[in-house]
Amino acid sequence: MTTAFGFAARAAALARKAGKSDNGRLVGRIVVLAATGLALTNCSHKGSLGVSTSERVVEYGQPVPKGGGVYKVGNPYQIGGKWYYPKEDPNYEGVGTASWYGLDFHGRRTANGEIYDMDSLSAAHPTLPLPTFAKVRNLKNGREVVVRVNDRGPYAQGREIDLSKRAAELLGFQQQGTTQVKVTYLGRAPLNGGDGWVDNGQYAANAPRPAAVPERRISDRPVQVASSAPMSPMPSMPSMRATGALSYIQVGSFRDAVNADRLRQSLAAIGQVDVDPVDVAGTTYFRVRVGPLAGDRAMEALESVRRAGAPGARLVMIQ
Repeated sequence: MTTAFGFAARAAALARKAGKSDNGRLVGRIVVLAATGLALTNCSHKGSLGVSTSERVVEYGQPVPKGGGVYKVGNPYQIGGKWYYPKEDPNYEGVGTASWYGLDFHGRRTANGEIYDMDSLSAAHPTLPLPTFAKVRNLKNGREVVVRVNDRGPYAQGREIDLSKRAAELLGFQQQGTTQVKVTYLGRAPLNGGDGWVDNGQYAANAPRPAAVPERRISDRPVQVASSAPMSPMPSMPSMRATGALSYIQVGSFRDAVNADRLRQSLAAIGQVDVDPVDVAGTTYFRVRVGPLAGDRAMEALESVRRAGAPGARLVMIQ
């Protein structure tokens, strides 16, 4: 990556070559070149302000391993004369400028030891724990995405978060480079590297994934439990109606009711979303489901839920 120091060196060399010539146009071009280089360099949170990039360990086009990092919060640190204070704040919300970083950093180690994949839904943040799930809302167009925060930065003034190329595409600001966003902390992310807000529809925030055991509602009403095996292609909707089954989208289960309600609110535009307490091996989890849904609406809603940041969401049928 070309740094600001590289641009400055080029400008200085050209200036020396020009000597004391009165060629004002050449000198003007030199100044513009240096200024442009500095401006472009500062678009990224790395490679400037004294922050170095890590060695590339995966070339673009090769599979990028998921996970492999560690959970970390970190100590207070100073970059560019400003102090940053990392901490785990379940109520964190921040508003500011979002930028994105792409190929120059693809395949390099992140701050917590994972590998950056510009085609995944990931992000860098100065103070959130790593890895963390955060919801990012583009304040200019209303689009939202849930990202895995696994890196530090950005450090340019006014920057709130640095997003992967894929996240910038989904939020609709890849071409312009920056936008105003609101960032909301959702909870810790699993160390296995999952991109989504939930892991196969079962991940419980701040808790190990529970073993597959029969469930029952707190009210003791019977519930049919969906298999955790990979889904085969869905049967046609007429067969669902013929059996009298109702279709729901199972989005996730959480030990923290607040996290479950945040997810419910983020999906409210899709349809009816309910949070139900469920007893799993003596522990209460709060299950988030969208529905009931009928016919083609079920598949459309499932795609909407997945695009909203829950790729592991799946359809279940309840008699």
